[in-house]
Amino acid sequence: MKLATLKSDSKDGRLVVVSRDLKRAADATQVAPNLLAALENWATAEPRLQALYEQLNAGKAQGAFDFDAQQAAAPIPRAPQWCDGSAFLNHGNLMQTAFNMPPIPDAETMPLMYQGGSDDLLGACDDLPLPDEAHGIDFEGEFGVIVDSVPMACSPAKAASRIRLLVQINDVSLRAFGPREMKTGFGFFQAKPSSSFAPVAVTPDEIGEAWKNARVCLDLAIEFNGQWFGDPNGREMNFGFDQLIAHAATTRKLSAGTIIGSGTVSNAGGKKGSACIAERRAIEQIANGAPKTAFMKFGDRVRMEARWQDQPVFGTIEQRVVQAPKE
Repeated sequence: MKLATLKSDSKDGRLVVVSRDLKRAADATQVAPNLLAALENWATAEPRLQALYEQLNAGKAQGAFDFDAQQAAAPIPRAPQWCDGSAFLNHGNLMQTAFNMPPIPDAETMPLMYQGGSDDLLGACDDLPLPDEAHGIDFEGEFGVIVDSVPMACSPAKAASRIRLLVQINDVSLRAFGPREMKTGFGFFQAKPSSSFAPVAVTPDEIGEAWKNARVCLDLAIEFNGQWFGDPNGREMNFGFDQLIAHAATTRKLSAGTIIGSGTVSNAGGKKGSACIAERRAIEQIANGAPKTAFMKFGDRVRMEARWQDQPVFGTIEQRVVQAPKE
């Protein structure tokens, strides 16, 4: 099943079901007004949404209309929590090697995670408004999951059973703030502005065998200003989403609608490119003694898309960085 949120007068948008080929949509507000409401009542909402999805794919959904990703908000524009991991150790290892950073204790046995802002998540085609190019503007291609309610101190197996939807994410970073914020021990804050999401959230069955070991085993193709930047695969997560969810729930319960991110998708060996500029700069630092790829400037564009059986799964993130208006 594929679900999206269209922009509306409500800050939480309007829930629609989207066809498998992403061409058509049907209003789903008779089931739930928005995706968060559907997740909070998933046992009742899911079978009704699935029935509507099947009707849409069969061309029998009443009132169906063309799906326009330009009109899509993030699948959940305001989520209860947005918890982002760093589950690809190759990414961290490259950064540590390039910039002579000390190793993080227990990084191979305990996932890294921070809590980002979840009150203003952006749509796939929204501009990225940011205050200053000097802040080191970077994109980060990720996969994520949206969960049902998760009990405190649950096992990874229990956590896996609470995964409801998969998403594709551009976790925007401002690299100039990162070093200081990491040194404080309090984690990211100014370094992490609003993240953006591909237009469609999907149930795991939509990607068949590419959903394996609680990992999205798809290439994430990324273009920067129209040029190939990387297409790393999600299969190389050192911690699956089941482990990330269980880690997040170690001392707290998670509300339905919580989003858990994978962190920057990263593959060993270098042949698959990178999913963020910082990683490419780290590779350049290791190889040449200095980075050469610049961070994003106003007007720069990034495009991200994951495909299954030669079709986009989540739709496409296609965004431009712009200068935020000064108040």
